[in-house]
Amino acid sequence: MKKADTVIIGGGAAGLMAGIFSARGGNDTIVVEKNKRPGRKLYITGKGRCNITNNCDISGVIANTPTGGRFLYSALNNFSPSDTIAFFEENGLPLKTERGKRVFPVSDKASDVVDTLVSLCESSGCTILQEEVKGINTLDGRISGVKLSDGSGIECRRVVIATGGKSYPLTGSTGDGYAFARELGHTVTPLVPSLVPVETVEHFGYDADGLLLKNVGVVVTDTSKGRKIYTEQGEVELKRWGLSGAVIRSASAHMRPMEKGRYRVDIDLKPALSEQKLDQRLLREITAANKAPFREVLRTLMPSALIEDFIRLSTVSGDKKCCEVTKKERSAVLALLKCISRTVSSLRPIEEAIVTSGGVSIKEIDPKTMQSKLVGGLYFAGEVIDYDCYTGGFNLQAAFSTGVLAAIS
Repeated sequence: MKKADTVIIGGGAAGLMAGIFSARGGNDTIVVEKNKRPGRKLYITGKGRCNITNNCDISGVIANTPTGGRFLYSALNNFSPSDTIAFFEENGLPLKTERGKRVFPVSDKASDVVDTLVSLCESSGCTILQEEVKGINTLDGRISGVKLSDGSGIECRRVVIATGGKSYPLTGSTGDGYAFARELGHTVTPLVPSLVPVETVEHFGYDADGLLLKNVGVVVTDTSKGRKIYTEQGEVELKRWGLSGAVIRSASAHMRPMEKGRYRVDIDLKPALSEQKLDQRLLREITAANKAPFREVLRTLMPSALIEDFIRLSTVSGDKKCCEVTKKERSAVLALLKCISRTVSSLRPIEEAIVTSGGVSIKEIDPKTMQSKLVGGLYFAGEVIDYDCYTGGFNLQAAFSTGVLAAIS
């Protein structure tokens, strides 16, 4: 039976940060991680570049946290985005701020973020143990230790559950923390995918499958209430089954409750041009093409992989001579360039989500310490808690902030 002051279950963003600050505070600390390498999910964040945080103030993070934002106030006040930036740069990892105030390592390598956290853990005196926790022991309502899968255990007075959610299970996020929390009497709110692709009623053809549209406009409308709930510009990936890409993943967080047919996604292929400007350009292109097939004009307006789908939706034959295209047909093409509509049928599975919405109820966690209100010496950090942020570095910031607060508490 090993002994420690604090055991942290999970070696992801929250767990590693908690390990660093716990050890720096003089605690004999062990981070237990079941994967061979800690920080596995960090490797795939930000498309392998790792969007560490967002260069905004505390209110900016809370505004981008639709579920549990106010709960995070104390954690963010204790360890803010500016603290995160200073932490990494002071420890040898140069950072840069890009569009949308997203912060990345200058190297554009997520592995550098993981290496920094692991190195700081070890240099701070925190032990990283590759093992799987099978249960948490209590005595008289307080933490007394953890059970490991090899039959051994660790005696300790405090445990931080930082196991992540259920998204991307291949990275080790298999929902273990929810089971531990339930066994200890905690409520786990329903788990649903967030920041996830969506399936649509209408389907694109095989040519367009996987096509990445850059700098397009997206508007999501809640048709049951007749109002727009999300507007953004960025990347959208077309799929045979629906839509993906950064903008769509962010939009999915607003589609609650999910009901088939309730949400409509409108895609503007030319958001930088007004309808008048675009119509003038379209007229010039059609006039110049003269007897060439209309399909040739479309090549100047969109990726070739989208042309056949566009022709099908516009009802204007791709083989029709440009000089024969009527004003009414041109108006129909113009309208479609400014708005391709898709009806959302469902969210993709939670395994494809960036984060899990739902988790350990924040009503049962002290926001000023991250300590359980039910079990003495039990703390929570990161995505296992029922908060939910948008993309842009906010989820990792919440993980770092809750991990630090749990550690110093």
